[in-house]
Amino acid sequence: MNPTLLSGYLAKAIPRNYPVLLAGKPGIGKTDIITAAAEAAGAELIISHPVVSDPTDFKGLPFPTGDGRAEFLPYGDLERLAKAEHKTVFFLDDLGQASISVQAACMQLILARQINGHRVSNNVEFLAATNRKIDRAGVSAFLEPLKSRFFSILKLDVSAKDWVKWAETHEMPPELIAYIQFNPAALEDAKPNADLENSVSPRTLAHLGRQQTDGLDPEEEAEVFAGAVGEAFAIEYRNFLALCRQMPRLDAIIADPGRAMVHPNASVMYAISGGLARIMNDANIGPICTYLDRVEPELSVACMINATNRNPQLKNNREYAVWVGQHHKAII
Repeated sequence: MNPTLLSGYLAKAIPRNYPVLLAGKPGIGKTDIITAAAEAAGAELIISHPVVSDPTDFKGLPFPTGDGRAEFLPYGDLERLAKAEHKTVFFLDDLGQASISVQAACMQLILARQINGHRVSNNVEFLAATNRKIDRAGVSAFLEPLKSRFFSILKLDVSAKDWVKWAETHEMPPELIAYIQFNPAALEDAKPNADLENSVSPRTLAHLGRQQTDGLDPEEEAEVFAGAVGEAFAIEYRNFLALCRQMPRLDAIIADPGRAMVHPNASVMYAISGGLARIMNDANIGPICTYLDRVEPELSVACMINATNRNPQLKNNREYAVWVGQHHKAII
């Protein structure tokens, strides 16, 4: 599933108490998607990290009753699950990295919704996430009975389109957004490696983007970019940036959209369309639409989608309505 499709499914699963396990490589947004889904459902979110937990965290501590017996007393998250009075998502993050004994404790909790006589509130929904063995993330074994406790095990796929949509609302550099739009395979086909080097993922791209937005000295870029996303991506992206820095100024395009340069390099045009999307507002949408009429339809559509993702109010603008009338087939 891509992030958009998964978010739609979780909107149904959370109210119905479907326990769901998400699987995928590190850094692709599993935690962010679940956090957003819980917020959208109006649920309280409790994030647990079984990899650093003890079995007693999920079954309680034995406590003598004074008559030669002992009872397991719930504490911490377990106590909150028993007493939850409002919709609550209990998210078990990195479950596949947990020890077998901790996985076994989680197993009873998820299926029976009780452990050692302590019932989980009906308001609680269980969600979990894990990496896979092939991701080199420390997942060595996953109990088969635990897997079958989940109604569905869903693989989260990386989607360049969804990352671009996220990036437009999280202040990522327009050049980085444009590069991923121009070359989506750089993100979607990235593989983990065994070296001490980051690979490309939504998470590492966000780290690169934040540092670029905050400002780097030119002599820092090569090493910092490579440290964020790996040397191969860093080299290609810096070459793309060099082209972008030769593109015409955006204010000059808006001032004279009918004669402003349409750059012959397609990658630079992706950057221009991304920059125009970033600054588009009710005052300049008209000149921008005039310029977009002179570029490839694919770029025109990408620019407008990015702009309205950032500022949905643009859809109320008359110029936008006219543009949609001319490009509705391309949007569909």
